[in-house]
Amino acid sequence: MNVLVINAGSSSLKYQLLNVDTREVYAKGNCERIGIEDAFIGHEEMGGEKQKLVVDLPNHKVAAQHVFEILSKLDVKIDGIGHRVVQGAWRFPESKVVTDETLGWVREVAPLAPLHNYAEADVIDECRERMPEVGNVVVADSSFHLQIPEYAHRYALPRDVVDRLHIRKYGAHGTSHRYIWRMTDAFTKHETHKLVSCHLGSGASLCAIQDGRDMDTTMGLTPLDGLIMGTRCGSIDPAIVCYLERNGYTNDEVDDMMNKQSGLLAVSGISSDTRDIEAGAADGDANCQLALDMFAYRATYLVAAMAQAMQGFDTIAFSAGIGENSPETRSSICKRLEWLGVKVDEEKNKVRSGEVRDITGEGSKVRVLVVPTDEEYMIALDVQELLG
Repeated sequence: MNVLVINAGSSSLKYQLLNVDTREVYAKGNCERIGIEDAFIGHEEMGGEKQKLVVDLPNHKVAAQHVFEILSKLDVKIDGIGHRVVQGAWRFPESKVVTDETLGWVREVAPLAPLHNYAEADVIDECRERMPEVGNVVVADSSFHLQIPEYAHRYALPRDVVDRLHIRKYGAHGTSHRYIWRMTDAFTKHETHKLVSCHLGSGASLCAIQDGRDMDTTMGLTPLDGLIMGTRCGSIDPAIVCYLERNGYTNDEVDDMMNKQSGLLAVSGISSDTRDIEAGAADGDANCQLALDMFAYRATYLVAAMAQAMQGFDTIAFSAGIGENSPETRSSICKRLEWLGVKVDEEKNKVRSGEVRDITGEGSKVRVLVVPTDEEYMIALDVQELLG
């Protein structure tokens, strides 16, 4: 089955056309700077070179139109389309086929992820108009986290407020964490029972997965909570918001500050990209070193919290841009976890590979893995299951 997977961001639209059975990727790309000047599409086909197509991308529907025009030149029939929706809230406890009703739900819960849900809803509209004979499936990042026990997902706010506004921990990166569990379980031949899954990228979250069930995660009502990220502040005293507003900042300014001006960017003072920060630290930049130390410290703090959710852990898996590609970050986190029996083999840790790999050190009580994530494949599997 050939599935087109689409992931709309605030100013981008990623796409990948793949075969679910063979895992061949026929084409993939990213529409960038949507709604901004100098927009372009980076496109790559199997066995071909990367292309940069300079086009006008005023909105996500137009971006989707360009994607269909590009893919129409391939001799590949699209059998189904999967859409990554960041926030499914209470409406999407599992992936669902798109109907008028379910598309309405994507828009209904969009206030919890306004930069993503509205854009993806527009793309779904375009897909249904362009290819009415092809089924669409919504795969919500929050679905996996809806099984978290109530004592872990409920906030201690007045019950009428919480229930009326559907306030709870929804989390994010659920599709990635679900994939990491799947690959870890297969790699360890079903010997993993308590996994701390670490999706560490420009957006970052951890998840406690016990025998396939999500017991807790670090993101909350929105993706702002939890670990320090590229430009997001992560967990802070909520009274800071009130304090800033009383000192002249507007609600929108505080929201923009916490989501786009904070995190590693704010601490390092140079970049939100870990590669730039590591280079700065190597050159003696104290702020860059502080950013790395804060990231590793907070990550370790949250690993311990996820372990507590399962009363222990037997495996830790690193994934996503930082987790897969920064041996320095993995080493720094694992060294801080030695008191819990975690040891990493530094030579194995330096190896770069696109495969699942074991970097556990001698004498470690916890298995340490690197698991390259593949959210597109996970979404495609859901499409196959629902439309197959």
